[in-house]
Amino acid sequence: MRGGDFPLFVYHGVVSLERGMVNMKEQTNSLGKRRQRSTNIAAFVFLIPVVLILSVFIFYPIVDSFIISTYRWNGIAAEKTFVGASNWVKLASDRDFWFAFRNNIIIMVMSIIIQIPIGLAEATFIEFAGKKSTVCKVLWFIPMLMSSVAIGFLFNYALAANGGMISAVSQLFGGGNIDLLGNKNTALMTVIFVIAWQFIPFYMVYCMAAYTNVSEDVYEASLIDGATKGQYFRQIALPLLMPSIKSAAILSMVGSLKYFDLIYVMTGGGPGTATELMATYMYKNAFAQFNMGYGSAVAVGMFILITLLSLVTMRAINGRKEVE
Repeated sequence: MRGGDFPLFVYHGVVSLERGMVNMKEQTNSLGKRRQRSTNIAAFVFLIPVVLILSVFIFYPIVDSFIISTYRWNGIAAEKTFVGASNWVKLASDRDFWFAFRNNIIIMVMSIIIQIPIGLAEATFIEFAGKKSTVCKVLWFIPMLMSSVAIGFLFNYALAANGGMISAVSQLFGGGNIDLLGNKNTALMTVIFVIAWQFIPFYMVYCMAAYTNVSEDVYEASLIDGATKGQYFRQIALPLLMPSIKSAAILSMVGSLKYFDLIYVMTGGGPGTATELMATYMYKNAFAQFNMGYGSAVAVGMFILITLLSLVTMRAINGRKEVE
């Protein structure tokens, strides 16, 4: 090799190395694109059933309810009479609907006030008691295992004016029959008590799950520092549990606005309209009075109100950044 050939040899080597690096980079980019394409295809394939189910059982009924609300229709006949926005005008001035909405709001507020604190208290007791609380854990969870219809019939018999549990206790002390479900002044609060009895176990389990995110080292460190269990709960555990409590409040709120089966079995919305809710009012109009058009308007109005309340509550509880 002549001395003058050495720089040319080095030059060709550098050029070949650069070309090799370029080719390797292109192959890497190509491989990354193929992997991304295969991932997108797999995601699309797995999403197809979900999209179909949501479209058939969620999106289509909502859109169809909007359409039906513009007709006068009994739900059976083939002919429909287009009435435009008349059902919506009627709904806006319907006192019974807004009274039902007020009852939903009362149940929503009382559910949050009663269910979540008691569920949190039960979960805290179980957390501090450990294995000694197994019996309590099982007994407290039993209402959640029963269906709403079964609970409705159970309390119908237990709270009956003749032969019911409350009336029997009243008679033992020389009193008369007490009809909690038949009295318009007590019916709603009685139903709220039954709803709370059914769903407190859910929030108990929810808070128990939230406690698993609190490290035991934090608890042990607080005991070493001389904190009592009450101080640990108020100053350490409760702040750490607040995100889960906020989520529980949102779940309680949305669920309270959709109650139907338990109310319908226990009171049917009565006496009068004392326990009427938006869902029971919609059911009566659509399927009892065969006014499917107006019933659909009530259903859509219920959907809009629940959506707006959910968004407002989420923004108020979680803050603007978390909602967005």
